[in-house]
Amino acid sequence: MKQLCKKIILYFAATAFVRTALAEKADLSAFREKPTPMVLAGVFAIGFSFLLGWPAIAALGLLSLKLQTPWIVVIGGPLTYGLSHLVFLLGMYLSGAVYSLIFCRWLVRVIMERCLVWAVPERRPDLSR
Repeated sequence: MKQLCKKIILYFAATAFVRTALAEKADLSAFREKPTPMVLAGVFAIGFSFLLGWPAIAALGLLSLKLQTPWIVVIGGPLTYGLSHLVFLLGMYLSGAVYSLIFCRWLVRVIMERCLVWAVPERRPDLSR
């Protein structure tokens, strides 16, 4: 099992995305810049989608129990949940894929550095950042 995990780690470490993230020492410095109004609107929409998700469905459930009308949650629940997904997708579109890619590259670098230390202990990368 340990050998299989090492092979999987080394397989992913050989991909171009991981190699460039490690070589360029991907970081989160782009998040220090002031966000544009479109990015702020996207982040707001993403946050709002979380409020439309399960909390709104729970409120519909409580209202359904109080009024003893199960159709409120049967019909309103999926509609509200679908709307929250649409608002989330709108937020992702507005905030753009640039920030997602920056975050993913940083996360891949951090995870792969730690995994490579475990998988190949004789080749320890410099983790002093």
